[in-house]
Amino acid sequence: MSIMMWEKDETVAILTMTNGENRQNLVFSDTLNKMLDEIIADKTVTALIITSNDEKNFSQGIDVEWILDKLQKKEYKPVNDFILGMDRVFKKLLLYPVPVIAAINGHAYGNGSIMSCACDFRFMRSDKGFFCFPEVNLGIPFRLGMNAFIKKAIPLYKLSEMQLTGNRYTAQELEAHHVILKACEDQADLMIKALAFAKTFKKKRGIFGELKKRLYKDIIEILDTRDEPMSEGATSLTISG
Repeated sequence: MSIMMWEKDETVAILTMTNGENRQNLVFSDTLNKMLDEIIADKTVTALIITSNDEKNFSQGIDVEWILDKLQKKEYKPVNDFILGMDRVFKKLLLYPVPVIAAINGHAYGNGSIMSCACDFRFMRSDKGFFCFPEVNLGIPFRLGMNAFIKKAIPLYKLSEMQLTGNRYTAQELEAHHVILKACEDQADLMIKALAFAKTFKKKRGIFGELKKRLYKDIIEILDTRDEPMSEGATSLTISG
């Protein structure tokens, strides 16, 4: 059974994560990379919406149990492949030649929140779900590339608070700080508004992609040159002290 699927509403592609909490591991990154390539190969697609069909979750972020199991077994390659695979996801979203809209239907934690920040726009339902960066509580540092593109989505004054406290935020709070475009009443309202917004875009891929390439040039350079994969001497993602 696939962990995600996609369909079209007129010229808008809707990619739906279908694996409950949508925890991110190597299968997740491989599948998402392939699906993003498949969607953009359809020349009729003018916008992409990313969402989930779970009642409570958009994505709960990294599959920590999977990663810790690999690290305990000293199987570093799958972990590195996952990290690099998600870097490719982030880069693709940043440079996608059509607008990418995250329709956050429930909890977006850690890498789930981070992935939504790589998208161009965000909508979130206000009756269910929180947005959170819990890394400070888990002892996991943000990679340089992640910080670079999160800053495009979240004002620095708010990002500092979010990262250093690990607090949870509602859709209404995020809308007030322009992290999301709209706090929607419920699931139905979320998809109606996200889809309506997506259908306003009929931009030519060439200019749209070039604008994003130039706009995010510094971010892409960081993703390409400054983030390093995990060394074979690593035993844990956590930092003690």
